[in-house]
Amino acid sequence: MMDHVSAGLFVYAKDLARMASFYEAVLDMARAHSSAELVVLKADQFQLIVDAIPEPIAAQIEVASPPERREEAAYKFFFTVPSLDAAHAQARDLGGEVLAESWRGPGFIVRNAVDPEGNIFQLRELIPVSLER
Repeated sequence: MMDHVSAGLFVYAKDLARMASFYEAVLDMARAHSSAELVVLKADQFQLIVDAIPEPIAAQIEVASPPERREEAAYKFFFTVPSLDAAHAQARDLGGEVLAESWRGPGFIVRNAVDPEGNIFQLRELIPVSLER
């Protein structure tokens, strides 16, 4: 039985295996459940559920390489990672991208990223308070 978490997100994927592997590696999440229809990835208090788009619909979707960015989504989620540089290398190797431009927030540096199917999300790396200035 899986532990319950208080928050999560569904990502619909044309290529379930590729997208699940991408998020599992880049976000350093553990695979909690896997089936032909979905993969549940888990962090401490968050689940990311990668759900396969039904085949008749998926067949109509074309994913470019590199992926065309879906910049008009209503939501953009973020994850904190130990290293933006390491996430960048992993994303590139798995068909995604971490964009070069970065911003500083209170206690973190942030960069946008793109998954292998063009979904945009944000990665944050915590920084010591002494480096914020």
